[in-house]
Amino acid sequence: QVQLIESGGRFVQAGGSLRLSCAASGRAFSIYDMAWFRQAPGKERELVAAVNSDRTRSYADFLKGRFTISRNNAMNTLSLQMNNLEPDDTAVYYCAARRIMSSTYEFWGQGTQVTVSS
Repeated sequence: QVQLIESGGRFVQAGGSLRLSCAASGRAFSIYDMAWFRQAPGKERELVAAVNSDRTRSYADFLKGRFTISRNNAMNTLSLQMNNLEPDDTAVYYCAARRIMSSTYEFWGQGTQVTVSS
């Protein structure tokens, strides 16, 4: 198993930037596919960005290139650099992990709140 703890969420004005971090502990971090999800009030949780164990990356279409996901296997960390933030980015952001060949993300952090004011 892997344990995940997010940090970095806070209040920020529109147009600003934030960097979220996810610290992982437990079994070898490098073998997991990792992702960031978010859930806004009254909305379903949605995938924001993912980086697999082979380092291939994918992003939600709505991001328009504003966010960058990265992983540091030596430090067991996952990051999300968020630029040009918009009020619609307000949500709880979750770090998630899945074992290779698994179709679902099995391990989740507790979430970190990002609030973007207009």
